[in-house]
Amino acid sequence: MRESELGLEAFLTEDLPGIGGRLRNTPDDFKVDEISIKPPEDPEGRFVIAQVWHRNWEANRLVRRLASNLHLGRNRVGFAGTKDGRSVATQLMSFNAPLEDVQALTIPEVEIRDVYRAKRMISIGDLIGNKFEIRVSDQNPAADVRYICKAVADRVEAIGGFPNFFGIQRFGSVRPITHLVGKDLTKGDIEGAVMRYIANPLDEDSEINDARRALQETRDFEQALAEFPMKLTFERMMIGHIKDHPGDFLGALRRLPSNLLMMFVHAYQSFLFNEVLSERMRRGIAIDEPVVGDLVLPLDKNGLPDHDNPIPVTEDNLEKVRRNAREKKAFVSGLLYGTDSNFAEGEIGEIERKIIEDEGVSRMDFQIVGLREASSKGIRRELLALCKDLEIEHFDDSTVFKFALNKGCYATCLMREFMKTDISKY
Repeated sequence: MRESELGLEAFLTEDLPGIGGRLRNTPDDFKVDEISIKPPEDPEGRFVIAQVWHRNWEANRLVRRLASNLHLGRNRVGFAGTKDGRSVATQLMSFNAPLEDVQALTIPEVEIRDVYRAKRMISIGDLIGNKFEIRVSDQNPAADVRYICKAVADRVEAIGGFPNFFGIQRFGSVRPITHLVGKDLTKGDIEGAVMRYIANPLDEDSEINDARRALQETRDFEQALAEFPMKLTFERMMIGHIKDHPGDFLGALRRLPSNLLMMFVHAYQSFLFNEVLSERMRRGIAIDEPVVGDLVLPLDKNGLPDHDNPIPVTEDNLEKVRRNAREKKAFVSGLLYGTDSNFAEGEIGEIERKIIEDEGVSRMDFQIVGLREASSKGIRRELLALCKDLEIEHFDDSTVFKFALNKGCYATCLMREFMKTDISKY
């Protein structure tokens, strides 16, 4: 799959070459430390809070394993944000379980640290951002790596950040189809969504491709259950359900964790957002400076863009809003389309409406009948991802990048500006 198929069609540094390279030759090449919002300690609290260090664990599988070891339902394990699976990450998590049981957890390549009690659990969004340390290996030997890195870094520093695209992880690093499943759901094609997720062979190993292809061609769910590798946990859950309840594709989807169900439609919204951002950049309209018709996001109590209270930009407030944007007190926003979306006005609104019209979707398509947890109201999202404390260190065979981003911003989209390589290398 090409970047353009995910809406990734523009660069801040379009005129500069890339260093090439590859991320994550090993999980240790991609380190993430969450900047958390810690619930206050309370010895009488019913929830246990812990720093969880993990290596090479996909988020849903980690939560499932933690819950299983503690004999809990998945919804009794809380976390603030999803980390890259092929990485070394530290994040705050909560458990509705005895403190001693959490302290005693023993799982390969997982460490439980700094355990305490609190009155509230950790929920999605309970973080400020993340710190990254990322190594790029296998760089293009013909590239002037030091020159390119400095030139890109200077451009990023000049506007304070980079285009806030949704990165490939949003769509699936190995099989970037999550948004297509979401599109199926908005079209009301539940069976199509299920078959796209469990069948639909792409570039995986031959055993998985063969199993998916056979299911796609035969629709023999009993045979598929025997052939699908055990590591395809979610696919096997869905296949098993359809084997036992023929034709119940909605029930099969309901076997998935609620956060994964949400991700399908959110990924489709993310694709549409990427399309809007790319078109704005193609037209040469700044992403760090508002124009009349824009909707800008002020800062919330945590100093982050407030997605819920966009402010329309008019001729009357344009200069004030531009001043706030220069001081990073307000951010130009783009459309995450859903049932309650607000379009911009002027040329920006025309871009947003045209992309939605071309996709042939409407607001109420994002209310998924029978899957309330997959429905989405939509919000506005900042077009500029702030980049803080960027440091670059060069070695003979690699380059290491250190920086911090606000929550919801993708490190791979910053690395994309430096690397400009094939999508599979991120």
